[in-house]
Amino acid sequence: MMLDNLCRSVINAARVAGDFALNEIADIRKDQIKLKGKGDLVTYVDSGNERRIVSELSRILPGAGFLTEEQTVSFENRELVWIIDPLDGTTNYVHGFPMFSISIALMHNGKVVLGVVYIPALDECFYGYEGGGAFLNDKPVTVSPTHSLADALITTGFPYEDLPDLDRHMELLKVYITHSHGIRRTGSAAVDLAYVACGRFDGMFETGLNPWDVAAGALLVKLAGGEVSDYTGGTGYLFSKQIIACNKALFPRFFDLTHSYLIGKQIV
Repeated sequence: MMLDNLCRSVINAARVAGDFALNEIADIRKDQIKLKGKGDLVTYVDSGNERRIVSELSRILPGAGFLTEEQTVSFENRELVWIIDPLDGTTNYVHGFPMFSISIALMHNGKVVLGVVYIPALDECFYGYEGGGAFLNDKPVTVSPTHSLADALITTGFPYEDLPDLDRHMELLKVYITHSHGIRRTGSAAVDLAYVACGRFDGMFETGLNPWDVAAGALLVKLAGGEVSDYTGGTGYLFSKQIIACNKALFPRFFDLTHSYLIGKQIV
């Protein structure tokens, strides 16, 4: 399987989906916005993009399965599985806030080997594949060299459903706000991870995410020289609904703090 050639085809599919999203953004009406759950919005752009992406990926890699957010195609656990978020950051999108993205990843025998995150409003395409590194618009990217929390810019997000451990999250946010350059929230986990991969953010953590939110971006972080884990230090972040991503220099401190507040005994 030639991942470099395949990646180019995936980039093209993501760009087509991004163009559609941009073309429709000014015409979205309130009656075309639906609620999947508390604060979890979906539009015809989400479902339309997903069908478009699935159709194109089925053409370029026949026989692969799909794991998709809008479930326009049933999941089948095959050797090759595409993981697709057709519009990550739908709430941003319907409000005209440009931090939304298209995220596409390919999993081979349970391991993600290719990832594309495209931010249409900025025309920024992040991509990478096993053995090939991570790129932004064809230029190689790496995670930041920041080694001190005091010099770090952190990003996070919050799930739509209520957090049973909200107080712990708020206490952790206080620590990061106090001891770093600050906290940002883009509203798109795929964007957050891509920005860790290129060094714009130094670390990211979030609870309540799904495989399509993180599959492509987490691979980009690793290919760019960073570390990714769940809150226990394990590798189950695709399905455990918890993720930490950071450059390698800062990761031990960042992981210890996040783990201690959200899982174990609190430290500072």
